[in-house]
Amino acid sequence: MPHSDDFLAVHDPASARLVHAPGDGGGTWRGFAAALAVGLVILCSLTWLVSVQRGIDGLQQATATRADRYAATLESTLDRYEFLPALVSLHPFVHDLLAAPGDPVRVAAANRYLAEVNRRARASATYVIAASGLALAASNHDEPGSFVGTDYRFRPYFQSASRGEIGRFYAIGITSDEPGYYIAQPVKVAGRVVGVTVVKLNLEWFQRAGAGGAEPVMVSDEHGVIFLSSVPAWQYRTLQPLPSELQTELDRTRQYHDQEVRPLPLEALQSPVTQWLGRTVLGEGARLVRIGTGGNAERYLEISRKVGPAGWTMQVMAALDPVLASARNATVGAALAYACMCLLLFNWRQRRQRARDIEYGRRLLEAAYDELERRVEARTADLMAINEQLEAEVAERTRAESELRAAQDELVQASKLAALGQMAAGITHELNQPLAALRTFSDNTRVLLERGQLDAAAGNLVAIADLTTRMGKITGQLKLFAGKARQRRHAVHVRAALDHVLALMAPRLAHVALKVEGLSQPPGPAVWADELKLEQVLLNLIGNALDALATAAPHAPCVEVAVSEHGGTVSIAVRDNGTGIATDALPRLFEPFFTTKEIGQGLGLGLAISSSIVREFGGQLSAADRPGGGAEFVVMLRRAPAPEGAAPRDAATSISPTHTE
Repeated sequence: MPHSDDFLAVHDPASARLVHAPGDGGGTWRGFAAALAVGLVILCSLTWLVSVQRGIDGLQQATATRADRYAATLESTLDRYEFLPALVSLHPFVHDLLAAPGDPVRVAAANRYLAEVNRRARASATYVIAASGLALAASNHDEPGSFVGTDYRFRPYFQSASRGEIGRFYAIGITSDEPGYYIAQPVKVAGRVVGVTVVKLNLEWFQRAGAGGAEPVMVSDEHGVIFLSSVPAWQYRTLQPLPSELQTELDRTRQYHDQEVRPLPLEALQSPVTQWLGRTVLGEGARLVRIGTGGNAERYLEISRKVGPAGWTMQVMAALDPVLASARNATVGAALAYACMCLLLFNWRQRRQRARDIEYGRRLLEAAYDELERRVEARTADLMAINEQLEAEVAERTRAESELRAAQDELVQASKLAALGQMAAGITHELNQPLAALRTFSDNTRVLLERGQLDAAAGNLVAIADLTTRMGKITGQLKLFAGKARQRRHAVHVRAALDHVLALMAPRLAHVALKVEGLSQPPGPAVWADELKLEQVLLNLIGNALDALATAAPHAPCVEVAVSEHGGTVSIAVRDNGTGIATDALPRLFEPFFTTKEIGQGLGLGLAISSSIVREFGGQLSAADRPGGGAEFVVMLRRAPAPEGAAPRDAATSISPTHTE
């Protein structure tokens, strides 16, 4: 494999020298890229600062114009009503009322006059207060929230007018619970203050006018309390925390009634230009503020104007987000333009580099061609050697394959011979027990004939005939291994099949305890099966149980046969108390030629044949290891109605009562 350096330089076989690539100016490129990056930062910074400052300047100019217009509108309104309480204080009805406050006629005349003045002036309310602070007459004397009879001694505007000064005060009415601007003038007689006239103005129209604009508008008093705002959440908030003495004074005068006066989360900010250049770029009465906390905070340009004779301040707030967004767009545009310029410059440098690379590539290809020819010659020689080696391996494998095929043919022939031997042994295994029974019945028949018991001898001869018929049927079962044959299933009494099997195995069962459950009430259940094949299955299962007991040799060997019904199925369980079944043997238990017996004791065909027979009946054969020791085999078959005219065998071959429970 070529060394990794081959990708950077190519050997020239003729001169044994290296052809190197021309210098790519890596250091120069890095310096150039760093300079471009610094230029980009400077360009973006300057673009941002200039765009922000231009945006703030334009926003400041437009907002200042609107602030001046709002301030002029509010000033003209206040000036228009400034004279009204002084005019009312000069009217004879007012002087007559203050001279005789208890005269109903003078009170009524003053009420009518005040109502007419209030209607013409479009004020909120006009009323007269005695020197004691008690309201004597009012324009709303006939309304539910009449001011007549209310004590106003604690109000600052009354106190100022009582001292001979003009009283100006914005507060929430203690009777009407409506906010308003109060203007109070003293009523003098012979240089002495005998009463006070008051005009209340509703300024909510200004608040509504501000709400219709794009910028929030608010008006704060001389203490910094916002009493008018186009943003409802800002009303009755303070621009800065109030001293405790001032808070106490507000509570005493009930200026804002039951409103909770809390600081507005307002924070003054510096403009980006001020932060970078250290100089102020905002005009007089302008500043940048942030209102709110966390993610809900908004940034504004605040323009302030002094309004009215009461020391009020009006603030117009213009949102900064559009300015910042415009600055961001300008910065992005400048960055894109700069990037395009850099791309053009980069393209020019690339074209120059490409011309140098073409020349270098030409020289490189010449050297590579020579190197390639050398390598092709070396690789060709290697491939020829490998090809010869592969041909030898193919010949060897062909010979091995022929030998393997011959061995397989011999193995198949041997397997056929072994299968024939195993099949013959299986048939011998199935016929041994009927042959033993034939011998037993023939011996008994001979004895019975000698005794003259002909009826009993005739019964044994019938049994012998049945056994020979059964043996003929067993030899006909060789077709199980030749393919599936058509089965004729019919209703078979389980008791009859079990009677016959137990009779055949009586000599072997004589040495163990036999327990039969579920067949105490004849005729017992019937299943869909073939009688001979069902007997063959039971014969195999009980024979295996006896073989297991013979191998284990327990203290009290026992074989149990339990028959039970479960809805549409009948189960036949064969249990023993031998050594049980090994865990690793359970999965292979029903495979042909698998056996756990000693060599020469079994071929492993009995359970495979039995499982095949049960499946042909539409049932299932399962095996399990019993927790207390021994094995359990369960045959599950479909239940069938009792066959007509058929009943289990009696007398000679029926289950002995001593073996049942």
